[in-house]
Amino acid sequence: MQTPLELQIQTLPDNPGVYQYYDKEGKILYVGKAKNLKKRVQSYFTKNHDNYKTSVLVKKIVTIKHIVVPTETDALLLENNLIKKLQPRYNVLLRDDKTYPWICIKNERFPRIFSTRKMIKDGSEYFGPYTSFKTVHTILDLIKELYPLRTCTYDLSKANIDSGKFKVCLEYHIGNCKGPCEGYESLEHYQSQIEKIRQILKGNFKESLKDFKKLMTDLAMEMKFEEAQKIKEKIEVLENYQSRSTVLNPKITNLDVFSIISDETMAYVNFLQISHGAIVRSHTLELKKKLDETNEELLELAVVELRERFHLNAREIVVPFAIDLGENIKVTVPQLGDKKQILDLSERNAKFYRLDQLKQIQIVDPERHTNRIMAQMQKDLRLSVEPRHIECFDNSNIQGTNPVSACVVFKDGKPSKKDYRHFNIKTVEGPNDFASMEEVVYRRYKRMLDENQPLPQLIIIDGGKGQLSSALKSLDDLGLRGKIAIIGIAKRLEELFYPGDSVPLYLDKKSETLKVIQYLRNEAHRFGITHHRDKRSKSALTNSLESIPGIGEKTMITLMKHFKSVKRLQIADEKAISEVVGVSKAKKISDFYKKNTPK
Repeated sequence: MQTPLELQIQTLPDNPGVYQYYDKEGKILYVGKAKNLKKRVQSYFTKNHDNYKTSVLVKKIVTIKHIVVPTETDALLLENNLIKKLQPRYNVLLRDDKTYPWICIKNERFPRIFSTRKMIKDGSEYFGPYTSFKTVHTILDLIKELYPLRTCTYDLSKANIDSGKFKVCLEYHIGNCKGPCEGYESLEHYQSQIEKIRQILKGNFKESLKDFKKLMTDLAMEMKFEEAQKIKEKIEVLENYQSRSTVLNPKITNLDVFSIISDETMAYVNFLQISHGAIVRSHTLELKKKLDETNEELLELAVVELRERFHLNAREIVVPFAIDLGENIKVTVPQLGDKKQILDLSERNAKFYRLDQLKQIQIVDPERHTNRIMAQMQKDLRLSVEPRHIECFDNSNIQGTNPVSACVVFKDGKPSKKDYRHFNIKTVEGPNDFASMEEVVYRRYKRMLDENQPLPQLIIIDGGKGQLSSALKSLDDLGLRGKIAIIGIAKRLEELFYPGDSVPLYLDKKSETLKVIQYLRNEAHRFGITHHRDKRSKSALTNSLESIPGIGEKTMITLMKHFKSVKRLQIADEKAISEVVGVSKAKKISDFYKKNTPK
């Protein structure tokens, strides 16, 4: 028997924790956190809700479950984990759940440094995650430019190096590696470089710059000017990379900045990570609202999620308004100064991101996009209706052999591959594109009329005036002239021909209408060529098999199905052929090709 809701609420504790709402079917509806579980849950049932979705949620609640935790911070973390795991219907939806790349310093002798999307708990160090592979590649290129490290996967144990097990590779000869595999570089020197790289990955360029400048000066003092020049080039590379970061007050060493911009349905939370006086990372998180969540609630959830996802460990965060993240994190709401400028920069990033997303939605919205293109095609091609259903024909033959034709179908501007059709030319002998086009157009629409299938609004003929005239004859014979729009496209200048009009139409080369027509034409050509090659190959296989004594029609069909082409049959060994047609016939076929195949 189900416990009444009133009794479930009365027995809730007055402690911090996480509550979960379930419906009558036992499906999770909502997960929330609270300083005081009893008071928070009671508030859902004791006040009128302005938000319609919240009212609907409350009506569906049948069961309340809870988990008590020591502090509100623990409740916030647990809430975040449960939302991601259970994905309740009425909770905020995190729109970005993809994995991000890391830079790994491998736990091994003479560590390798590389990018990865997977973290393996083997003692290796991971820096990141980074929000784009472009950033990762830039950093790895910088490291490669400054410090030559090994890229091989050899086990460079002392015993293996001392025994001379490995030899230096091309990377050593072109200067990308110092050859630790043969003992040309000491472990101490290699590790000192790894430590400097570690500092660069943390955003600290000072040590590397100081070491390079000292080395350059020492080399110049020793009159080694060429080597000093190479070190100077490395300093310039490092300074150039450092200058790309937005440099702030160098006194601000380890700080995370969060801002939020929201509307009725979505929220966008931007964060900037500050390290050693520079912005080293920026990311914007999308959240889809489900109830009437406040910006404070959304920002709390986003901060926890972002700190967990990007392994942020700053003890101070900057936000536009006060939020409670526990005693271990200092929350700053700046009004003036450098921190306020950084917060403004973060808010600007969030605003630009939101504008970009709105523009993309306008462009990407499939229905709106399709309607726009169809209306544009109707206007550009001077059609009486939108061409929602388009069919395109193309002929394929080589010197009249194995003539075929292809018909491809586009619906709402996209390929409808289940409606594609091949045609083997039946009534035409020799290379006659015009007669072939007349035949296939007649056959296609005669069948559609017989079967009461919906006719297209537009037919496109791949070819000039001649092919278009031939297709028109078929439409005349079927009484479809004027009922279906038809045009021809000539490849050379992308000219569009209309029936009875000697002057072609030229569309702008960047026009979306022309791109759709070109896509149709290219798809018809590809589809036709594929069928033509298959037919030609099977024909060649059949012709060659007919020359072999003792090989009948059934054997030929079996071989055609299995080997598909002459070439495959010719290179197959006798055993492979015998598995298909038996030992006796396989020997005849094998002997025939041995005698007749040119060497």
